[in-house]
Amino acid sequence: MIIADSAIQKELIKVMAIPELQLETWSRQGAVATASATNSAIHNALHAENSPIRNMDFEVYLQGSYKNTTNIRGDSDVDIVAQLESSFQYDLAGLLEDEKRLFGQSYPTNATYLWRNFRDDTIRALRAYFGAQTVTEGNKSIKVLGGSGRLPADVIACLQYRKYLRFRSLQNQSYIVGIVFYTIPEGRRIINFPKPHYDNGVDKHSQQRTNGWYKPTVRVFKNARTYLIDHNSMSEDLAPSYFLECLIYNVPDNQFGGSYQDTFCNAVNWLRRTNLNGFMCQNGQTLLFGSAQEQWSTERVGQFLNAMANLWNNWR
Repeated sequence: MIIADSAIQKELIKVMAIPELQLETWSRQGAVATASATNSAIHNALHAENSPIRNMDFEVYLQGSYKNTTNIRGDSDVDIVAQLESSFQYDLAGLLEDEKRLFGQSYPTNATYLWRNFRDDTIRALRAYFGAQTVTEGNKSIKVLGGSGRLPADVIACLQYRKYLRFRSLQNQSYIVGIVFYTIPEGRRIINFPKPHYDNGVDKHSQQRTNGWYKPTVRVFKNARTYLIDHNSMSEDLAPSYFLECLIYNVPDNQFGGSYQDTFCNAVNWLRRTNLNGFMCQNGQTLLFGSAQEQWSTERVGQFLNAMANLWNNWR
């Protein structure tokens, strides 16, 4: 449970509130056309005639805020996944021993074309298409500078990752699809599940659950965060967009709706009186809070929620 100063912990009420019109403005989605054009450009580069991977089995798709339609005005870099399908890594922890044996019999040999090969060839393809000076290697992604009609892109070159639920044969198997890649130069393995993240967000946003309030609410909180950063009241790294979206995903469906003022108050109040330790990421597969580099801390989310409360209570 997050404990904070008792004066700050008082629940938000509609006194000195952020105006509904301001919250409605913050709820609006940012540009989408340039993100789509950026994704198409990366797709074309990797499938170009001189691309070393053009004949391989791989998929290119958006992830992050542009894919999940939670992007706000001012978001720039587009997150794009280049996912090799012909090689994959896996987690068999959920299988019975007989199922693990059948899996080993069905896949008796290891792949020879590995993640590093795919990443290197992806870099070659991007540089051949956009120019060597336009493409650089980052710690996790391949950075592609923006150009005419497209935004800067962070391209994740990865393998398919399978979290197995059942394996009886190649024709009778079930698994959750994720991605796996490594940091440069440490070689630390990162596993994520962008497709389940997207699917769960669509479900949360549906008429049956939040009646279309979920994604605009995420954008409200992202814009409130940006407002505080711009006014030197919050550090830029306190509440990364991915963590913030996952946090709001954990707010119960019945806390959304009525008005943006109602929803903002309900969400902040509920989060500040709730034990956050068991919260899951929107992908439903990993814990949101913990000590790993890809996790948030309850201390930092406490600071964020207190900042949201202060913004509400002291709005001018």
